[in-house]
Amino acid sequence: MSYWDHRKPVHRTRAVDDLFDLGLDHALGADPAVRHAVDTGELIDLMHAYHAHLTRHGWACLVIGMRAPRGPHYLRLSERMIVLLDELGAPDPLGAAYTLANFTPGSALTQPMAPSERAAPVDAEIAPRYARLHTEHPVDIDALFRSGLTALIRTALTRDDTDGAAHGGARQASR
Repeated sequence: MSYWDHRKPVHRTRAVDDLFDLGLDHALGADPAVRHAVDTGELIDLMHAYHAHLTRHGWACLVIGMRAPRGPHYLRLSERMIVLLDELGAPDPLGAAYTLANFTPGSALTQPMAPSERAAPVDAEIAPRYARLHTEHPVDIDALFRSGLTALIRTALTRDDTDGAAHGGARQASR
C-alpha cells in the first residue's frame, strides 16, 4: 500500500515504503524547474525538466521502478503530461504519457554511465560494426535523450491503436 492510499491525515509513516513515497514526492515538489514546467511548460519542456530532476536524483529512478508514484506532485506532473498530450491530439494520451514516463527515468538512470561508454573499448572481432561506430560516436547524452523523446512524442501523436498494440495486444472492437 502506498503512503498516499492511507486515510488522511497520517502523522507518521508505517513502513519504509512510506518513506520512499514521501521522499520521492517531496524531491519532485521541491524542484523549481519541475514546478515551473508543470505550471506553464510545453510537453518537451516538461519532459526535459523531469529528466534533469531524475538525473540529479538518481535514487528516484530506482523508487519509481519499484512502485507507481502517487503523491500530489507526481499526480500533477502526470496530469500535465496527459493534458498536453491530449491537447496535441494524441489518440491515447494516457498510453503516450506512460510511454514518456517510462522512457524518461530509464534515460536518467543510465546517464551516469555515459563516460564509461566512451572509455570502454568494444571488441572488434566480436562486434565489428559496433566497434567502428563506437569510436566515431560523440555520445552526447542530452542529444540522445532529445532524439528519443522527439521520436516517442511523434509516434504518440500519430499512432493508430486500432490493432490494440497499446492495450496489451487485444484488438479493440470497431466503433
